Amino acid sequence: MAYSVPTLLLSSMEQNNVRHRCCKPQEEDRLGALTDDILLSILGSVDLATAARTSALSTRWRSLPWLLPELNLHVRDFLPVPCPDYPVAAALRIFFYSKIPAQHINQAMASLTRAARSFLRTKHSGTVTKMSLEIYLVGNYSHDIGPLVRDVIDNGTVRELDLTIADDKDFRCKHADMLQKARVVDGFFSTYPNVLPCLTRLHLYNLRFAEGDMLHRTLFDCCKQLQHLSLDHCDTGDGSVWQIDAPSSGLRVLELRYSYLKRLEVRCLPKLELLRWEVWLHNETPLHFGSVPCLKELFLLCGADIDHPGFSLSQLLDGATDIHTLTLNFQGEKLWIQPESRQLRAAFSKLRKLSIYGIYVEFDLLWTINLLEAAPTVEVFEVEAFEHPCSVPFWARVGLQRVQPSWKTPGFTSCSKWQLRELHFGSFSPLVGHHMLFVREVMGRAPKLETVLLMENEEPCKKCKAMGALPTPVGGMFPRSKDEQEAIAKQLRDKRIVSSSSAAKIVFKSIASTVVF
Repeated sequence: MAYSVPTLLLSSMEQNNVRHRCCKPQEEDRLGALTDDILLSILGSVDLATAARTSALSTRWRSLPWLLPELNLHVRDFLPVPCPDYPVAAALRIFFYSKIPAQHINQAMASLTRAARSFLRTKHSGTVTKMSLEIYLVGNYSHDIGPLVRDVIDNGTVRELDLTIADDKDFRCKHADMLQKARVVDGFFSTYPNVLPCLTRLHLYNLRFAEGDMLHRTLFDCCKQLQHLSLDHCDTGDGSVWQIDAPSSGLRVLELRYSYLKRLEVRCLPKLELLRWEVWLHNETPLHFGSVPCLKELFLLCGADIDHPGFSLSQLLDGATDIHTLTLNFQGEKLWIQPESRQLRAAFSKLRKLSIYGIYVEFDLLWTINLLEAAPTVEVFEVEAFEHPCSVPFWARVGLQRVQPSWKTPGFTSCSKWQLRELHFGSFSPLVGHHMLFVREVMGRAPKLETVLLMENEEPCKKCKAMGALPTPVGGMFPRSKDEQEAIAKQLRDKRIVSSSSAAKIVFKSIASTVVF
């Protein structure tokens, strides 16, 4: 049976209290022998509600929760009934927050407010240098939480604030509701203006700012310490263009999800290192870069409609020539980038890791070699096939066919310059002919290749499981027996098929085991 950290912690302390009552005084209390620093480290790994409960179990621990250097006040930790596991994937959290009943939200916010009042108004010698606050702006709770946060910032107790303003709706939230929620959030920041300069991380949901200037002023002109900004279903209007020109900003991470923006123009963000955009809803080029000298990682995920014309990746990346990690995820749909190769060389000049995910399982893969041709500096190349029976688009259900990539295979004129050392293939299906052909081509063309990692598809997603009996995968089952894997390794190394010999090791990673040949 698995136990959570809070359960083990409380159980251990209760056992120690029993020993104290039943054993000789000189017998050692193992937890009591630990230093305050170690005990605070233990408390820092659990939620605030559990930390507060420990203060009632031991005289030694009575004041420890009030000495924590980092305070986590998360509404999810105060829910009256157990809630599904908090999603690791940030894109799923909007659904987590929206599924909590309104009554439970009110009860959790009331409990969180009491805990905040107890912790933040208790005098102690320590300093909570950082606070992570996750709240709903419902009812009058903002008027209770706001003054507490304002006061601890004013007196210097809290110097860094990580703020999440959750919402009770998912991305199907209506236009009028988004405008109202934006006014509520703007009102909160206007009432407690000292919160903005203290923010280091901010996560917002379902906001539509009536004016782009208001969003820019709030997030960049006032948030001097802001380093990480996540906006889920937030914009300045359907089909609007959001321009960011913030030469004084220290923002390092910008994340957008489910956005109705037609385009994001990053004119100046001098410290930006990572930009992640998951799902845009217009067919035009979604991004334009101006001055982003520190941008090193770009992640783009979207499933395109069948009539999506595609856009030029080289034009999108114009102005961002220092990227070393690029991830493109097509979610099993039509490719939303136009055929290119040499045009990408300037943007790919410093690329070290290239990941192409969500390629429909029956699509040809040789087109991806165009990208390798443009990026001989790539050392790790990842591809992942997509096969989800639960994800069948409307146009496929009415009989239309998926659009195969129309890229021409390049002539491989510069393969001797390839720096490729690792090829990772997710959801590898050996019975799909073009999967085997693709791996052979890369093995035969990459002289410095050291590892080929062939991976089984992960467990079916929740929606696929809900369908009941799933159809047999297009490419058959992943080879799990050592004999099957050895036979495939021999085929991939067959000198009669592969144009040049490769010394790369071939690794089969299934759900159950990892085998190297």
